[in-house]
Amino acid sequence: MIRDLILKNRSCRRFYQEVAVRRKVLKGLVELARLSPSSANLQPLKYIISCDTARNALIFPYLVWAGYLKDWPGPAEGERPSAYIVILGDTGISKTFAYDAGIAAQSILLGATEKGLAGCMIGSIERDGLRKALDIPVNYEIVLAVAIGKPRGKVVLEKIVPDRSIKYWRDEKGAHHVPKRPLDEVIL
Repeated sequence: MIRDLILKNRSCRRFYQEVAVRRKVLKGLVELARLSPSSANLQPLKYIISCDTARNALIFPYLVWAGYLKDWPGPAEGERPSAYIVILGDTGISKTFAYDAGIAAQSILLGATEKGLAGCMIGSIERDGLRKALDIPVNYEIVLAVAIGKPRGKVVLEKIVPDRSIKYWRDEKGAHHVPKRPLDEVIL
């Protein structure tokens, strides 16, 4: 069921780095994104896929992993993703593609979850550095990076209680807790 898939699809920030994700799998995930809805059907998104250790090492330093975890610089060596999909907007087709990118990234993440993988949609990117590292032409805007791999660690959904923060946190065992607003609060 789609609800089960959505509940299972959590932002993962630690992976079993040694478990490879094949290029064929990444192409299949991009295929899901390609078939997803696109504003005015312009289809302005392009994708860079990486499952190569050396190329992954070029991508990793330009990503900011967890804004609320101020003392955590991101996954340590051995816990990094084994693949990435970088989502680009072709400015020759459209100047606005944020909605398309969000839909595409969610399709990628749901597809990854269905395959027993996990991912993290990352919008906090040092774009100039990543552009240089991957030699991305200027007519492509870097919109998002999606980290993908075999998940390590546990993610727990929490109900937000009154006067509590929406900020996620890690407990002493390393489980990642994510507060979610109750349904009655989000329906007006």
